Parts: sequence; C-alpha cells; structure tokens
Amino acid sequence: MKAIIPVAGIGSRLRPHTHTQPKSLVPVAGTPILGHIIDRLVAAGIQDFVFIVGYLGEKIERYVRRCYPHLRTDFVVQEPREGIGHALWLARHTFQHEQEPVLIQLGDTIVDVDLREIIRREGSVLAVKEVKTPSAFGVVETGPGGRVTKAVEKPRIPKSNYALVGLYRIDNPAWLAAALERIIEEDRRTYHEFYLTDALMLMIEQGAVMTTWTVDSWFDCGRKDTLLEANARLLNRPEHLQPAEEYSFPNTVIIPPVSIARDCAISNSIIGPNVAIGERTIIQNTILSNSIIGAYSELRSAVMHDCIVGSDASFRGLNHSLNIGDNTEIDYTVTGS
Repeated sequence: MKAIIPVAGIGSRLRPHTHTQPKSLVPVAGTPILGHIIDRLVAAGIQDFVFIVGYLGEKIERYVRRCYPHLRTDFVVQEPREGIGHALWLARHTFQHEQEPVLIQLGDTIVDVDLREIIRREGSVLAVKEVKTPSAFGVVETGPGGRVTKAVEKPRIPKSNYALVGLYRIDNPAWLAAALERIIEEDRRTYHEFYLTDALMLMIEQGAVMTTWTVDSWFDCGRKDTLLEANARLLNRPEHLQPAEEYSFPNTVIIPPVSIARDCAISNSIIGPNVAIGERTIIQNTILSNSIIGAYSELRSAVMHDCIVGSDASFRGLNHSLNIGDNTEIDYTVTGS
C-alpha cells in the first residue's frame, strides 16, 4: 500500500515557529510531527510514500531523505496552495494507476489507531472521532450498516458530530483521481478551496461504499494548545517514559515524563512534567513544565510553563506562558541603574 501525505500548508496558527520551518517538522515529544506519522505508517508495513510539499518543502524533503533513506519516496510540489483536494489532484499521477488501495494522512495530524486493522479492512474507510464543535471540521453522516451517506466540510448546521480526523483508506484510487479531476474542472470550491471532502461526497453520490473507523485519540497539531496537549499525551506513552534516574544533571530535579535530547547542559533547575527538550540546550536556574524547547536554545533564571520555544532561542528571567520562534533572544533580566 502507498501512503500519501499532504504537507504543503503554511501553518499560520503556529507562527512564529512556522516562519522558519514547516509545521510538520515542529517537534512533539522529541520527534517532529512528520516523524511520528512516518514511524506509525512504517510500523504498519508501508514503504511507499508520496509527500505533497509547498511552503519550505525543501526542508521536508531533506528531513525525509536523511532520516528515512530506505523508503521509496516521491515529492510533488503544490503551488499555488488551494486546499487538500487541489494537493491530491496535483499528485494524482502517483496513485491513480495503483491496483491496491492507498492511505492518505494529513501531515499535521497524529492519529492513535491500529493502522494494520484499517489496512486489512474491506472497502474505503474514513477515520473519525466524536467532537463537541463539528462545524469546525469535515464531518460525516452514516446510514444503515455504518455506511457513509454524506461528507461535508465545516457545515454551518451539522447533522453529525463525527469529525474526519485526516486519515483515509481509499479502496479505488482511480475513482478518487476522477472525482478530484471533476471538482477541479467544475471549480467546486468550499470556502475558496478545493477539499478532499467534496471529492469523497462525489464518489458517495456515484455509489462508492465508505465506512467509518472511530479512533481512540487524535492530535491536531496545528495550534499551540493542541501541540502542547499532544506533547503531554505522547510523553506519557510507555515507549517515551523514562525513569528520572536515567538523567543526571547537577542540582536538578527531573519530574517524568520528559524527553531530553543528547548533550544538554542543565543545572540548578526543576524540569517536568511533560517537557521535551531539543539537543544541546542549556538550562540554568529554571523551573520548566508542560513545554517544548527547541535545540541549541538557552534558558536562564526563568519560571516557564505551557511554552513553546524554538531552536537557537535565548530567554532570561520572568514568569510567563510564551510562544517564541526560532533565532529569537529575549532578556528580561533586571539590572541596577
């Protein structure tokens, strides 16, 4: 099976971090979002990937080729960026002749699901989760036997609270390619963009059988609050939990779960819980919790919580909830006049 991952978005809701890197490479629990996605797909047996890139796409291609050299990969550039449906239409040549089903996963979404079970499932499958505000998502309605009867993007008056979470198993790739072709030719836009949801609805109207699969957890990592939530939840997984004794820093208390990369210099501090720190970061005289700190950064004399700090950033003093981008320096140290 081939996996198609659209990662062309600008990530405006995660600025300033996405000024210097694509949102799919923002780290969560010590690994870029895209790394979590690829690792799960590879564990399910997938070796063929198509990445649809755009904004800072060369960084994504460099990351994939460096960290996953064994995979078979194609990179398709989406320009201009006119929605997920448009992205998949541009990449249709990579999957429309496939004899096997294809798996589509959005590149800013980490889904907690048994991918092997979805791959083995008969027919097309749309992963969903019950949400409180369905009007903010693409949603599906189902009929007898759980068959999807309607898929609609951000409905003003939702008739279902089951949101599409960005994971799709498409049984007939040629049918999907034809539906995408049609919505582009007929300029079928929703909120000024071409959505995959509209192509799926066209297929349903033409008789395609689709069912849903309810996921346990779904991390939409496109905003600061959901990114920090995903970081905390993933750090609490058994594969990420490490006893505090494994870390040895002078006069420092480690409160698990944490992820601390190699060659960090930490002293006189309290770190955790739910903290991920990038490599070669310096932290002194600091209390830090529920935060993501990039590589090569420096924190001194601070009390910080619910923070995202980019790489190569420097911060001194003050107690705040912050969102600091790469290559930033903030100094709140009070000096005498």
